[in-house]
Amino acid sequence: MSAQCCAGQLACCCGSAGCSLCCGCCPKIRQSRSTRFMYALYFILVVLLCCVMMSRTVANEMKERIPFYEDICKGIKAGDTCEKLVGYSAVYRVCFGMACFFFIFCLLTLKINSSKGCRAHIHNGFWFFKLLLLGAMCSGAFFIPDQETFLNAWRYVGAIGGFIFIGIQLILLVEFAHKWNKNWTAGTATNKLWYAALALVTLIMYSIAAGGLILMAVFYTQKDGCLENKILLGLNGGLCLLISVVAISPCVQNRQPHSGLLQSGLISCYVMYLTFSALSSKPVEVALDEHGKNVTICVPDFGQDLYRDENLVTGLGTTLLFMCILYSCLTSTTRSSSDALQGRYAAPELEVARCCFCFGPDGEDTEEQQNVKEGPRVIYDEKRGTVYSYSYFHFVFFLASLYVMMTVTSWFNYESANIETFFSGSWSIFWVKMASCWMCVLLYLGTLVAPLCCPSRQFSV
Repeated sequence: MSAQCCAGQLACCCGSAGCSLCCGCCPKIRQSRSTRFMYALYFILVVLLCCVMMSRTVANEMKERIPFYEDICKGIKAGDTCEKLVGYSAVYRVCFGMACFFFIFCLLTLKINSSKGCRAHIHNGFWFFKLLLLGAMCSGAFFIPDQETFLNAWRYVGAIGGFIFIGIQLILLVEFAHKWNKNWTAGTATNKLWYAALALVTLIMYSIAAGGLILMAVFYTQKDGCLENKILLGLNGGLCLLISVVAISPCVQNRQPHSGLLQSGLISCYVMYLTFSALSSKPVEVALDEHGKNVTICVPDFGQDLYRDENLVTGLGTTLLFMCILYSCLTSTTRSSSDALQGRYAAPELEVARCCFCFGPDGEDTEEQQNVKEGPRVIYDEKRGTVYSYSYFHFVFFLASLYVMMTVTSWFNYESANIETFFSGSWSIFWVKMASCWMCVLLYLGTLVAPLCCPSRQFSV
């Protein structure tokens, strides 16, 4: 059994065979999932490397504990204290290599509809050589001539790519809201209990949004001062009210009968989440109290002891952040997500109401369940066609590489950025989150207003 497992993993690393979980007690894995898992693993490895490069603690520990540290740094021409291997410039170079890696595979896998071709075999196998290629591209970025011009230009490319990545996530969120409402509304034709489910979920989401707004008004504002926070909370609360009124207005209902409060409730919850995240990312404001002492204002008093432990906050916060990014990447690369971005939707009359409406009636990839070929530890589930778009998958990871680069380096506050102070507050991060909040509202409003502005066109959401 062990010899068979070793042979299978060797074929996976150096050939076109699908990768399996090399463990007798582990379940079999579909080839489409194992491939995405391997690319996600490469992504995680590079992200961890970026976090290490942005950590002043790691840099100081290496300087203290590695013998002949300065001599080694001079020997590899990385500066007197290896300053070229740490900081924002090093992260820019490493992410440039990772972005190029995914962009090359995006071009290589264009218009692949079958897993039997040569290009599909390259996508699904040869993992050892891909790892070498990724390492070579990340390392090669350190030898690009005219580094200053490269870093300045690459920064703007990263910002554009990062905003496109955010935009894709927001588009998919709006599409998810419409799909949810349409699916559950379809069930009301046969079972009136779906009305109760719709009403209950809508009530819960509006309660969360309203509760979040009230709590932020209590903890992030004060009677005197905090004018910016008051304006932003009032503005975003007003936007949530606006989209709710527009969603149930008669003119919108005539053109889009499936429009309702469920979608606007979900968008309102997300707007309140982004508002909270943005306010939490603001640099602390300090003022003098009646005793002449400096005190922080416009932030909650609780949790200050937790924030004093930099390592704990950085570790937990960074882990959660990049888990969310990875989740966004993987959920954005399904076939349904790709179809949604291209405006292809299922006909309303074909909808079958389900609690877990994101998957087929019998689970994911039902159309492939009768057309799979099983290997020792791998289920080859792409016998007739690909389960997801290979090219789109790599394009999303290309954009995610740029988003990670900008996020880790605090967007436009890159010169003073380090991972230990990542959650201490930054105006760049604050405005990026607020812009994402307003972009989400505009996208949702666009789906409601567009059919009114262009009545001759057919819109399907």
